[in-house]
Amino acid sequence: MNVKKSFLLIALFFLLSALLILSGCAKKQVLVTSNPTSSVATAEKAEPTAESAKAAVLSEIDLFESEQIFFAFDSYDLKSESREILARKAEWLKANPEISIKIEGHCDERGTAEYNLALGQRRAEAAMSYLTTLGISNARIATVSYGEMNPSYAGHDEMSWAKNRRSEFKVVR
Repeated sequence: MNVKKSFLLIALFFLLSALLILSGCAKKQVLVTSNPTSSVATAEKAEPTAESAKAAVLSEIDLFESEQIFFAFDSYDLKSESREILARKAEWLKANPEISIKIEGHCDERGTAEYNLALGQRRAEAAMSYLTTLGISNARIATVSYGEMNPSYAGHDEMSWAKNRRSEFKVVR
């Protein structure tokens, strides 16, 4: 009988210990209060953690890198939509002065490899030039051309070619 009681006491001890540990790790509650002179409720929130701040920056970088600009056939002229995208990128770069970027120029499969490398470089440089007119130092921007070497679409039709005539933006810090 003593062995059973001892075992039961030990099991009870571990169960209570586990409950105390788990209750000590409870999430902080958000306190919602209402201002009597306003119908809007306010919430008191804890300061962001370093982990959540890092996640937010990574999310911003993902968004920055996901937005590409596209070009017409055999052209490196910036479309109005591309200028709008570059303006957003410039604002983000101004808010994050520690970040440098690489602009990658790409082409579709038509034309010679040499011609497409040169055209891809002109596309990357056109984007860089516009960013510098918006106040971003060219010391923070590197350019590279991949010509037709890295297509984002493998098709051999106008839709695929249009998606491959682009400049991409990579954060290099």
